[in-house]
Amino acid sequence: MPGPVREFARTLLSFVLLTRTRLAATELEEQGVRLIEILIWLATVLFFLGIPIVFAAVLVVLVFWDSNRLLAAGLLAALFVSFGTGAALIARRRLRERPKLLAATLAELERDRDTLGQP
Repeated sequence: MPGPVREFARTLLSFVLLTRTRLAATELEEQGVRLIEILIWLATVLFFLGIPIVFAAVLVVLVFWDSNRLLAAGLLAALFVSFGTGAALIARRRLRERPKLLAATLAELERDRDTLGQP
């Protein structure tokens, strides 16, 4: 390839890489903001759903106070542990299934490299 064409290709490649780098930075920033937002909403949900669940459990124990309070408390504990275990398993599966970080950016860089015929 002649010198000026090669220089033009290198300049074009540097612009493409700069654009892709900015895309990667934007993608990282968006993921960070999204994660913080999700964590805030998750904390809100846990708080506002956790309190009624605790009160409901106390109510069940109080209803069965004279007859089977230990059985009621034990069954509630088993129920809570079952739900917690199920939620942990689902969360673990979802973490394993999440897309790779910067997958779109890396795909674009790979496509750019293939287009320019780089090894």
